Amino acid sequence: MSINEAFDSLPDMAAFACVVEAGSFSAAARKMGLSPSAVSRQIARLEALLRVRLLERSTRKLRLTEAGQAAHIRCQAMLVAAREVLALSDTASAEPQGLLRISCPKAIARQLVHPLVPAFLQRYPQVDLQMVVTDRALDLFDESIDLAIRVTDTPPPGLAGRPLFKLRHMLCASPAYLAAHGGGLKHPRELAAHACLYLGEDERDRHWRFRRGAEEPTVRVSGRYVANHSEMRLEGALADLGIASLPEFCARAALRSGALLPVLDDWEHLTDYAGMLWLLYPSQRYQAPKLRAWIDHLVAGLAVTADDTLGPSKT
Repeated sequence: MSINEAFDSLPDMAAFACVVEAGSFSAAARKMGLSPSAVSRQIARLEALLRVRLLERSTRKLRLTEAGQAAHIRCQAMLVAAREVLALSDTASAEPQGLLRISCPKAIARQLVHPLVPAFLQRYPQVDLQMVVTDRALDLFDESIDLAIRVTDTPPPGLAGRPLFKLRHMLCASPAYLAAHGGGLKHPRELAAHACLYLGEDERDRHWRFRRGAEEPTVRVSGRYVANHSEMRLEGALADLGIASLPEFCARAALRSGALLPVLDDWEHLTDYAGMLWLLYPSQRYQAPKLRAWIDHLVAGLAVTADDTLGPSKT
């Protein structure tokens, strides 16, 4: 393929990426301000140039062929690069501006990140912020996410990252519950006889794991109240419903006031939701001033949380 053919095919590649993203020719045409037939001709022209079928067409939906999947990854990267070139215009202004899309798990978003948003928006009046609150690990490229906050051991391939601090999970119960059920616990195996408040999204969530030295017991817990929201489990524990598994930052205020007491605090409570908290962003993506400003603001704000942790796992 000559360089002129490559240049001439760029609009067709962009149209192909738009069709895949939109899910249909008509939706892509509306987005691009063209007719569906014009978009269809662009895709046919690109297929003729590449000598492969990119899309399997039916009356209900489009399906990428194997070649189409490979082409889509590259055409989508081309569009991302084009948007990043346009984002360079941000450097013409000393003031960050534009839309930021941030992905964050529910409890962290609500209790750690959301409180930092008003001050950021007040400081940067030309920046708009969209929070995509989900516990799912979204694809930053597919979802046009500028930055994700996740608990992970290491950044996934294609992403750069900045570690923030270690999130700890712990067990808590109200003084009234513990007094009514024989007082404090000495070993995790005693949990089998207690009402426990657990996540409940997966069978593994009721198998609580612990570690202390060389000992790593696992206990299958049960209880009358199961909730996949940490604030609801917190309120359940405050209402004397049992022993709750909670992020430390969620339980902190209740522990300090004495409304809750730590349970088995000399054991490490192992969960998939505990570990290092990371800021993640595409490693090759241009960092616009708006993103750099948000990262600096977030790091400074969350540093207070890191310095304010409780217990032996303080980092």
